Amino acid sequence: MNLDELIRECQQNNARAQEQIYRLFKSKLFAVCLKYSRNYAEAEDNFQDGFIIIFNKIGQFKFNGSFEGWMKRVMVNNVLQQYRNVSFLDMGNRDVEDPDANVEIEDDEIPMDFLMQIIQELPHRYRLVFNLYVIDGYPHKEIAEMLGITDGTSKSNLARARIILKERIEQYKAQKFPSAK
Repeated sequence: MNLDELIRECQQNNARAQEQIYRLFKSKLFAVCLKYSRNYAEAEDNFQDGFIIIFNKIGQFKFNGSFEGWMKRVMVNNVLQQYRNVSFLDMGNRDVEDPDANVEIEDDEIPMDFLMQIIQELPHRYRLVFNLYVIDGYPHKEIAEMLGITDGTSKSNLARARIILKERIEQYKAQKFPSAK
């Protein structure tokens, strides 16, 4: 059965088709949840909730565009729903621009698990904006709409996230490569 047939079967509440869709996309969609969640346990909860939403709303998928992209958007929206209208997302309308906040990372220098860890440790507002902008490529205007904040707040949160990440990476380098300054 091809993907379009599986989707149509899911739209008819076929449990076997749902299981196949789940198995096909579980790794990619869990990675999305993990990226936006505070920790592994929260990612698991968001993942389960997200799949329930996907199967409840699969009838809304109109076969325009990527099904995987549609599911990813449902997962992201599910996670972001927790943070909507929560005051910690809005730090005011200040634009923080720090040209030194951009961090150049050589592939062999910083382990990927460390990078993922420090991104997950960012405060919620910074982690969400960082992931949406840097990793998923959303523009600030769209991030602002998704999170219910202003464009300026999105830019400010991104700049602050970069500053925190830069500091953590510099600390890591100082510990691992003490003579390299």
